[in-house]
Amino acid sequence: MLRFTPILLAVLYGYVMYRFSAHRTARELDAKSTELVDASLKALCDQMADALDLPRIKVYIYEIDPVNGLAAPDGRIFITRGFYNKYRSGDVTGEEMASVIAHELGHVALGHSRRRMIDFSGQNALRTAIAMVFSRYLPGIGTYLANFLTTLLAARLSRSDEYEADAYASALLTKSGIGTAAQKSLFEKLNALTKSQGGAAPAWLLSHPKTSERIKAIEVMEKRWGKIE
Repeated sequence: MLRFTPILLAVLYGYVMYRFSAHRTARELDAKSTELVDASLKALCDQMADALDLPRIKVYIYEIDPVNGLAAPDGRIFITRGFYNKYRSGDVTGEEMASVIAHELGHVALGHSRRRMIDFSGQNALRTAIAMVFSRYLPGIGTYLANFLTTLLAARLSRSDEYEADAYASALLTKSGIGTAAQKSLFEKLNALTKSQGGAAPAWLLSHPKTSERIKAIEVMEKRWGKIE
């Protein structure tokens, strides 16, 4: 029984971390966000809502500066103030903002947003368990090895989720009549911003697949859909 104690402790730790993270995230978003009020973006959201047979799509502004969009575990969609400012200044078009909203809707529809928080807590639990076990046999490097392995796992899960959310967004943008051109052009703009800032990627690109690979995946779907039509 004692040999399983580290694993049991890690599972318990993961559960506690999940509950704490969910509560903290909800409080943070509630305190720093308001519903988006923008006639042009609302019109685009209404197009997507019609395509999904939904009464409306509510989007919130999260009052932080990094350029990012996110889907909360409770299903809410957020655009950061930094991203919205890019739109207001003309650096990003309304259709490109719609592609971000569609992408985040994909995370919600596919269960990524809730699972990611579970994954985060699970990864912490796994990291703790691996560190406990490895440290018994590899003193001094067990913790580093545990961090390395769980980081690789997290990156792989994140890339898979992003491709799936991209595909969902492409389908929704196509069905709603907005099209995928803005989705691809936004990737290219954010990639150019990364280069202009000396490799400092906008938050929305962190832990994501390479821009060229994401665009290529969308174009493969476009060709497939073209043959069906």
